[in-house]
Order: sequence, then structure tokens, then C-alpha cells
Amino acid sequence: MVATIAQYQFQAETRQLLDLMINSLYTNKEIFLRELISNASDAIDRLRFETLSNPELVTGDDRYEIRLEVDKQERTLTISDSGIGMSRDEVIAHIGTIAKSGIRELRENIRDNQPGEMLTGSIGQFGVGFYSAFMVADRVTLVTRRAGEATATIWESAGDGNYTLREGQRSSRGTTIKLHLRDETAEEGMDDYTDPWVLSRLVKKHSDFIGYPILCTFEREEVDQLGKPLPGGPRKTIVVEEKTLNSMKPLWTRPQEEVDEREYAEFYRHISDDWNPPFKTIVLKAEGSVEYQALLFIPAKAPYDLFYHASESGLRLYAKRVMIEKRCEELLPRYLRFVRGVVDSADLPLNISRQMLQQDRHLGQIRKWLTKRILDAIEELNRDYEKYLSFWEQFGRALKEGVSSDYDNKERLVKLLLFNSSNDPQTLTTLQEYVDRMKEDQNEIFYLTGESRSVVENSPHLETLTERGYEILYLIDPVDELLVQTLTEFQGKKLKSAGKGTIKLNDTEQPAVAQDEAAGLLEFIQKPIDAYVKQVRLSNRLVSSPACLVGTEMDYSPQLERLLQKGKGGGPKQRRILELNPNHEIFVKMRHRFMKDNQDQAVAECAESLFCYALLAEGSELPDTRRFNQLMLGNLLQTL
Repeated sequence: MVATIAQYQFQAETRQLLDLMINSLYTNKEIFLRELISNASDAIDRLRFETLSNPELVTGDDRYEIRLEVDKQERTLTISDSGIGMSRDEVIAHIGTIAKSGIRELRENIRDNQPGEMLTGSIGQFGVGFYSAFMVADRVTLVTRRAGEATATIWESAGDGNYTLREGQRSSRGTTIKLHLRDETAEEGMDDYTDPWVLSRLVKKHSDFIGYPILCTFEREEVDQLGKPLPGGPRKTIVVEEKTLNSMKPLWTRPQEEVDEREYAEFYRHISDDWNPPFKTIVLKAEGSVEYQALLFIPAKAPYDLFYHASESGLRLYAKRVMIEKRCEELLPRYLRFVRGVVDSADLPLNISRQMLQQDRHLGQIRKWLTKRILDAIEELNRDYEKYLSFWEQFGRALKEGVSSDYDNKERLVKLLLFNSSNDPQTLTTLQEYVDRMKEDQNEIFYLTGESRSVVENSPHLETLTERGYEILYLIDPVDELLVQTLTEFQGKKLKSAGKGTIKLNDTEQPAVAQDEAAGLLEFIQKPIDAYVKQVRLSNRLVSSPACLVGTEMDYSPQLERLLQKGKGGGPKQRRILELNPNHEIFVKMRHRFMKDNQDQAVAECAESLFCYALLAEGSELPDTRRFNQLMLGNLLQTL
């Protein structure tokens, strides 16, 4: 009986991906083998996990292995595994489609880089490892049989946008992928992947730590020296032997002194899809009430989605060397999500569920210890400013998140924080260094939040403080708004925003005009801008600027208000306080005109102009651009 062949078309995004694979990824074609071996290893991991609840899946065949077979004449390479396999529906779901976001990101990555500079980690990064086979093959045949099923499914495609499916036979569970290889060319980075020695080199390079044997058959010639010489001399024989290409011993179980940096870098590359060497490697082993081993890495560069709210993170969790979860978020607090690595514990049951993981006391203890050891490592980096600065530029914003969420380690985290400061534009400062430089009569740590250093350091809010030589912290990360909600003091010194409340300085001079003397004028000024301003008052923080906007101690800062406005449904719109410089020439003239005519519209228009000036000075948008233009044109005409 001839099996019925059904033809399908790839999902549109998958067709685009295949085109990118074949035509755009010109370098590092060898990583296809790493991806296919990793998929095979994952399939065996999944089988071992499922057999915990269903042992019959491996009845009569408990082999866990990956095989590589070559045919030089046919130019084929076959990768077989004894893993879980796939059903027909799973083949369609996993091979015929791909997430739209993955192809979009990959396409943008290629668009933004020259083809020859294509990042080699893109394949693993976007979860499209299987499709990397088309970089070296012009046709791929997949035969798979799911554990527990009797029939197999044959999938075949030439990477032209279509694929076929038919029922087939496979003697046992698992998946076989046959690659019909293209001719090798040095110009396109193609080695001879039908050469077992080439495969051996690639496996040692990329997949040496895979926990299952990767087997390959080698042929070699031997000369038999017979006891009785034959015509023609010694006879050559072909010896066929099977070799295991990988060491299989998990890297985290080996003594640290036996592992070199290259091996750690290769392992990190596999689990993170980051081709940069790790910034720091942390090897841990705990014995006692809870036993575990961990191999952790701090990356050299922050992942592109580190601060994306839906980014996936977490360490790989193993129980007795069986992978339980690929991304276990419960092992680390959220602010340490940039750390990559594996944790292997003998105290966790193999059949533990995700819900049980969230409540397991052993996991809670491991989380606590891992967090402590990672912070130990970061504190060690902090002893070298230049080295720590490299770390901080990538992950400092994440550590700031921890101050408001990890109360157990808050004090340690606060000591690790670095800030821009008015003290030195070339270096960042710690809070301890700031306190050590404080003036004798200074009781508060002054700061101002904003979108950039240039905006903040030129803010009129800082004029009095700067004139008197007080140091100001420039908080220019969006997360700083959350930080100052929790970090309200350091060593008994209160953190004080220069843009909120009132500034109390011991040497502040008395203004030329008292608040009550100018009450009528201030009330008149507020009328045209009452929708935006809840109070107009005289300021002691201005020196050269005529006006600025401030908030109460409980108000949002302008930057936070803008961030909230960008959210779904917008955010609260606050009425601010307009502060005027009583010593500025503009205020003096306004007061003089008001005293002559307490209904002078020129004073009212000047009030509107000052309000707009204050908004622009802090980097905020104008509520009515057209009205501002009218005021400016009117002022220009009066000047000319």
C-alpha cells in the first residue's frame, strides 16, 4: 500500500525565514550542527521527563543517544536521536510555523547589519534552530515517531516554501533528520560535513558537554602483516569503529581547576546564544541541608530585551542532571534576570511541577544563597572601578530595581549604586562618596531627575544649590523614579529633590520682596494659567532664571508624569507650582506695571510666557503651542 503524500505550504513568516537562512546568513554555517544536536538533546530530556509519569514510553529500549551518519557518495548527513519524537500534528505545529515576532526580529537584525557581519547567535536567539539546516542543505528529510505510537511521519522540503507529509516507518521512537548537502565551498564557509573528522571537531567545539553520547562511525585503513607473505606484500583492510565524540560530563560537575576559560565560554554560548565571552563566571557548590551545584555567568553585554516587561528569563534547573525547567524564574529575583547559567540539585524530586516549584522550600533556600553569591561577585567587581563601570553600564539599571524589591539585600545594593553627579562629569559616584564630600552645614542629599544629564545640569532648579557649591546627583534613568520612592535616606541624610517642595539653606538671603507683599500680583498671575498651576509663589532656588515649575513633596516629577502619560489610558495630569525669581528684572517690571494697573493684560500675557518658559526649561511639552507662538510674536513686535 502506497502512503498518501500531502503537500503543504509554510506559514508566510516561515517562508521569509527560509529565504533569510539560505540567502542572508553567509557566515558560520557550521552552527547548524550545534542547533540540530541541541534539539536532539532537548528531545531526549523531554522523553526522560515524561517517563517519570509514564515509564512504558521506554519499555524495551532505554537507549539515550544521538547518532551522526555520513554518506560521501550521496553527500548526506543524518542526525538521529532516541528522544520523544513527534506526532503528525506536532510536526505541522513545530516545523511548519514560527512565531511572527521571531522572524521580525531576525529580519531587522539582518537589515541593520551587513550580510558578512550577521550576528552568529541570531539563530539560537530567535528559536529557529531547525531551519539552520537549509544553510547547508538543499533538501531536508525528517522521519519521526513519537514515543508510544506505532507509526512514523515523514516530512520533506527543499526550502522552497512547500513541504510534504506522509506516513512512514521507523523501527523505534525518536527523530532522524537527513540533510542532502550542498557542495562545500570555502568562499561560502562550507566545510565537508561528510567528513567524520570535521564533525568530530565541530562537536568538540560546540556540543562537548551534551549529556548524551554523540556517536559517529569512522573508517581507517590498517595493514595486516600476515604470517606468510602473499604476492603483492601486506594486505590493507578497512577497520570500522564507532566513537563517542563528546565528553558528556556536565561542565558544572567537573572541578573548577580542570576546566579552562574556553570551555566555560563554549558552555555559556550554548545556554545563552550569546557569542561574546561571559564577563564573569561563578562556580558554586553547596553541601549540607540543601545540596546543589551551580554554574552562573554574568554576560558582557545586556540582552536586547533586558528591560522589556515580557522578556523571558531564568536559570536552567536540573534535578539529578535531568532538566526540569529550561527557564526557572523562581531561582533568582527579577532584578538579577541578566544572569545566565544552570542549577543542579539532588534534593528536588524529578517529577516536581511548576506550581510545586513556586512553593518548594529547598528552592527558596537555593534562591537565597544564589542571590548572596551573585552579590558577592558583584561586590568583588566593585573593587576595580573601571571593571565595575563596564558592568554597571550594562546592568546598573537592573540593580536599581532591586532596591525597591529585595528588602533583605537593600543595604548591599544601595552601596553598589552609581550616579551621575555635578562633582565630576567624567566619573560616577556612590552615595558614600557623596556623603564624604558633603558640606558641614548640609543635612540633605540633593538630586534632580530628568531625561538626560544635559537637561538636568542646566535646570533652573539647581541655580541656588550650584551657586553655593552643593553637589547634586543627576538621576537620569527611568528606574530612578522608582528608586527614590524607596531610597529616601542614606546614613541619616535625607534624599531631597531639587524640583519638589522648598529648598531650605542656612545662608539663604531674604528676597527683595516678601511673599505677602506680592500676594495680589501672584494671585493675578495665576488666573490665566490656573488650569495648569495650583499656586504661584516667590522662589529662593532661582538666581539667573526668571521662573521654574516645582511640585509638592508628594507630586510626581515631570519625567515620571510623562512616562505615566505614555501608558495605556494615560496618567494623571498634575497642576504644578510656578515659582518666580523676585530679583529678576522681568518680575520687577511686572510688579511695577501691576502697581500702576492691577488689570494690566501685558502682565497676564507675561505670566503665560513665563509658564511656557518654565515648561521648556525642564524639557516638558507645551500644552498649547499655538498660544505660545502668538505670545512670542507679540513680544517680538513690541521689541522691534
